[in-house]
Amino acid sequence: MARKPLTNPRKQASQARSRATVDALVEATARILVRDGYDKASTNRIADLAGVSIGSLYQYYPSKEALVAAVIDRHNRQIMRRVRTVLTEIASQPIERAVRRLVAVAIEAHRIDPRLHRVLAEQIPRVGRLENVEALNREGHALFRGYLESRRDELRVRDLDLAAFMCATSIETLTHTAVLYPTEILQDAEMLIDETARLITGYLQPPPA
Repeated sequence: MARKPLTNPRKQASQARSRATVDALVEATARILVRDGYDKASTNRIADLAGVSIGSLYQYYPSKEALVAAVIDRHNRQIMRRVRTVLTEIASQPIERAVRRLVAVAIEAHRIDPRLHRVLAEQIPRVGRLENVEALNREGHALFRGYLESRRDELRVRDLDLAAFMCATSIETLTHTAVLYPTEILQDAEMLIDETARLITGYLQPPPA
């Protein structure tokens, strides 16, 4: 039976110079993944592009899979920072405006580096980062549920846990597909925002009298 590759870093960079080395390795990994794909990535190619010796690479990362996992973690942290900021911004906004803002930000997040996002989504199961992604999803749902709780009196739905799951999953799925796998009908971002916001708002709120 093949051994499962090690995907955690050997050690954390603490000094400025070592952090620069780690950043260069992670960035080089991302560039190779986008340009050449996972199968053609190798620790030697990553070290060469980063301008780092292979020995230095192995001081921090035990395998190619560990470097890919580091890219996934960095990318997810970037997205979650944006999500947390926006959920703070919309705390006092009415539902229709808040939902529209969330959809717009979801599109922005998927456009941070769509080619990289697509490659990483394919590699998450391979490098064992599903638990991390699920934890981030739970955090996003909990944050959105907190917003819904503050607007409970305006909602048609009563089960806020289910509502948070339905809304967050719908927004993620629609924007992910539209940005990473665009078709002719999904080219207009404003139309996508309008229609997705209408879908979510219609689910959350009762129809007008």
